[in-house]
Amino acid sequence: MFSGLKRVLKGLLPQKRKPPQLVMTLLLRDEQDIVRANIEFHLAQGVDFFIAMDNKSVDSTTEILKEYEQRGVLHYIYQGDDDYNQSAWVTQMAKLAATEFDATWVINNDADEFWWPVNQPTLKEELEALPADVNMVEGDRYNFVPVEGSAEQFASKMIYREKVSLNPRGNPLPPKVAHRGIPGITVGQGNHSVWGFKKPKAVSGVIDIQHFPLRSYAQFENKIVKGGQAYERNPGDPKNTGVGWRRLYEEYKQGNLPAHYKQEEYSPERLKQGLESGELLVEERLPTLLKGLNIKDNMGL
Repeated sequence: MFSGLKRVLKGLLPQKRKPPQLVMTLLLRDEQDIVRANIEFHLAQGVDFFIAMDNKSVDSTTEILKEYEQRGVLHYIYQGDDDYNQSAWVTQMAKLAATEFDATWVINNDADEFWWPVNQPTLKEELEALPADVNMVEGDRYNFVPVEGSAEQFASKMIYREKVSLNPRGNPLPPKVAHRGIPGITVGQGNHSVWGFKKPKAVSGVIDIQHFPLRSYAQFENKIVKGGQAYERNPGDPKNTGVGWRRLYEEYKQGNLPAHYKQEEYSPERLKQGLESGELLVEERLPTLLKGLNIKDNMGL
């Protein structure tokens, strides 16, 4: 009787509203050189909580993620499959963000991407300022280029970004999509699209994404080899996904991957030419912010 009365009285009393939760998902494999910078950066940008899926890392990525789990800001998931079923894995995390971690907004991220607000001081404020009917945000991406001597020092050395970034097919680099947290969400391969809203409405131009896909040759080769092998093990994956990854894995098997990396790497003279032509722009916001965070990993700061 009394327990029932308590429930009735509780329903009549004003309930304290939970604060908005900005949750970021991360799918990672061997990202020790960049993962701590990514998490600390996004914590400073207002991300409240992380859901991280560790896909068979063999470097110190696991230990770094466990540190943040112990701090209470990260939920760790180990993914032992090796077929890079990215859409299903990220969808699992995005659903979990909504159902278990009260996510108002969800950003499905990769370790080499840093999301910047355009109009507001932080990402969280940028997303909270959007009209209530907006449920998706498209973030434009810009690649930062590797420079000679940038290995393991991406944050201080890689300060040059392309004015216009293209994908392997020569088309503009596709945006990534953040979304409001709902249990029925489905995230497409590559985090470029989502489904599940009855009245989908997306906006763009409020978030930019700095992308650091090539940082050192060792990191690059490890990514291409393991990713390419995983795609080969996934017979249900459409052949039009991961096109660049598959192509580079073929280059690796033919012994051409070092030459490809060298073509992408910028010497001092090439940097000078790129800056003079307007192909490259100098962008130092990330190292400036990271210096203030006193991150203990050696990133050349």
